[in-house]
Amino acid sequence: MISKQKNSLTFFQFPNLAECADIQHGIFTRKGGRSKAPFHGLNVSFSAGDADTAVRQNRFLISQCMGETPLVFVRQVHGTDVARIRDDTPLSQPADAMITDMPGRCLVIQVADCQAVLMYDPVRRVVANVHSGWRGSIHNIIGKTLRVMKAEFGCDPCDVIAGIGPSLGPCCAEFIHFQKEIPEIFWKYKDPADHFDFWAISRDQLVSEGVPGSNIHTSGLCAKCRTDLFFSYRGERTTGRFAALIGLR
Repeated sequence: MISKQKNSLTFFQFPNLAECADIQHGIFTRKGGRSKAPFHGLNVSFSAGDADTAVRQNRFLISQCMGETPLVFVRQVHGTDVARIRDDTPLSQPADAMITDMPGRCLVIQVADCQAVLMYDPVRRVVANVHSGWRGSIHNIIGKTLRVMKAEFGCDPCDVIAGIGPSLGPCCAEFIHFQKEIPEIFWKYKDPADHFDFWAISRDQLVSEGVPGSNIHTSGLCAKCRTDLFFSYRGERTTGRFAALIGLR
């Protein structure tokens, strides 16, 4: 991951996506921002318990960092709905993935252990941002998003460039009730201590849809291990959400 600083904010970029001049993207850390403990830093969620004023200021700071680009959010519900973002898309729309071919806006996913999976098709000029927690993973929201990109825009997965963001790593993704929560098909991703490798699951879901493995970059940063950089629900319980975003210039 490439670490960058701008306007007192720190964010990471995927090396493969950073090579694409016609998009902008970033995984923002919790550093900077206006929120106070326990949301201290750059919390972008209105539903975590933070002061609305601080959240609005934090979102404004991120927009400024992205060249005053408008930020687009949806109401994340741990489902599998994919929203195609247009000018008339309602901001309160429940969805856990966004796709668009419209420039001049950044699609933002809010996370604190769940994955944000950023995707870009440079041939069709389409971007996607996917919220993939464990529920999204077992229902393959990544695969569904790629299929919607193909249906809506004619995207070919072999052209897609993807990044799997900082999230709960295999070191910390313990599921003691996995027999009840996670289908048996995913048990091959479990170690003897009942920790699951959701990074590998997401990578395999991308590849199974046709995305070349060489086009995928995994951050390798565990949110729970790095609460100095990221919010983590497992690590902190009462905490904020950090922003992962991508947009066409």
